[in-house]
Amino acid sequence: MGCAPNASHSPVFLLLMFSGAEVPPIVLFVLFLAIYLTTMMGNVTLVLLISWDSRLHSPMYYLLRGLSVIDMGLSTVILPQLLAHLVTHDPAIPAARCLAQLFFFYVFGVTDTLVISVMALDRYMAICDPLHYPSVMNRQCCARLLALCWVASVVHSMLHLGLLLPLSWAADAEGNVRLLHFFCDHRPLLRASCSDIHSNELAIFLEGGFLMMGPCALIVLSYVCIGATILRLPSAAGRRRAVSTCGSHLTMVGFFYGTVIWVYFQPPSQNSQDQDMVAAVMYTSITPLANPFVYSLRNKDVQSAFHRLLRGGRVAS
Repeated sequence: MGCAPNASHSPVFLLLMFSGAEVPPIVLFVLFLAIYLTTMMGNVTLVLLISWDSRLHSPMYYLLRGLSVIDMGLSTVILPQLLAHLVTHDPAIPAARCLAQLFFFYVFGVTDTLVISVMALDRYMAICDPLHYPSVMNRQCCARLLALCWVASVVHSMLHLGLLLPLSWAADAEGNVRLLHFFCDHRPLLRASCSDIHSNELAIFLEGGFLMMGPCALIVLSYVCIGATILRLPSAAGRRRAVSTCGSHLTMVGFFYGTVIWVYFQPPSQNSQDQDMVAAVMYTSITPLANPFVYSLRNKDVQSAFHRLLRGGRVAS
């Protein structure tokens, strides 16, 4: 597809997904503000509990604390910009800020998927090899795994940002490019480009697919081994305890990976922009909101630490 003479490498993008919505902007503003504040409050509370209470100083909670930090970053990349657009009724975002938002969205989003897979590996070691679990999944190992997740996500984000920079977008007479989305996501940017995007799509399906499906395969294999180990446990109580430690993680795995695969790994002809938007709201807003509550409501250790804090008792240190 060729580009018109008015094509630009640095246009102003107009994020118009909610511009024609039947719901008044003030209602959307209150809704997303409540989601953002609750997300931050829930994840900050979880981070502080895990940091202050020595009963939660284990590899599983160390990784969960890292996941909460990532979730706060993911929400902060998306929601404050959306709230600003809703309150000012100005959907414009300069190209540099748009691409920066995409970069950090990818950094936090990909790190999220990788940390979720590391948490599955942690559950595998705890249930399938409990004798070696304390020595293998120690704090230093968890720190290295988290650092590796961050490095891989930054490299991934730089690759896709580098492939986007040479593209041109067909702007209107005022130099604007319309995106039917509520943030600068990869798919809407590629749809709006008038340049050849075959290399971008190839990178999404090959490199992006490997980075997504590799951790997904690790999660599946981990839980196959976990399931086989649980079935061999002699007591029903032991099986229930083992299942309870995995339930929260499995819930968020299905929720997060399901929406991400729905958006990014379907052929463009088989997914609509409305479906993209709904799934994007789920994994950018609802998943970071749900994570701390899913992990805390189903976790007796976190509940006990929170109750001690509410009662004014001294948190173990």
